[in-house]
Amino acid sequence: MYISNISTEELQELEYASFPGKICVVDSVGTEFKKAVNYIRSQKIIGFDTETRPCFSPDQPRCGVALLQLSGPEKAYLFRIKHIGMDRRLCNILSSDKIIKVGAAVNDDIKGLQKYRNFTPRSFVDLQRIVGDYGIRDKSVKKMTAIILGFRISKTQQLSNWEAEALSESQVKYAATDAWVCREMYLKLMGSEKVADTI
Repeated sequence: MYISNISTEELQELEYASFPGKICVVDSVGTEFKKAVNYIRSQKIIGFDTETRPCFSPDQPRCGVALLQLSGPEKAYLFRIKHIGMDRRLCNILSSDKIIKVGAAVNDDIKGLQKYRNFTPRSFVDLQRIVGDYGIRDKSVKKMTAIILGFRISKTQQLSNWEAEALSESQVKYAATDAWVCREMYLKLMGSEKVADTI
């Protein structure tokens, strides 16, 4: 049974956690890219997220998706989409009904990726749509993580420059963690009982 909401004070008391596995940034379609695709294809459930360079003024042109994050239990791959585009093999993964892809507010992420190359998204799970079945009302990734997994994640890199020449260590950690926690939350929820509908 989960609490429905968590206060800022309660959140502050939790320990920080981040992705504990190996993180690989993929910025070209070469050997690393092939390894990444093979690893992700071998998974049944992966965490999914994207990052986009933020726009701070209304007259600034909207930025496209800069990063696609796909995470298994022990490896997370960060694809620099601005550099490599949406390779057909990535589209095949996102169109596969054999791999469950778990994220939060996934429709916006999918639309952003489809601007590079069209694909038919299959087997996506949006945590924001399913947590209500477990009595959870807070829908931000930070709060859902705290409620479901019992730790907090840092969001300080959220509005950083995802198109930077080189991503900082904290950006890489943040991006991998965001995708990984989505997978972990889904697995935990799948082992939990749903809340009976109250009239």
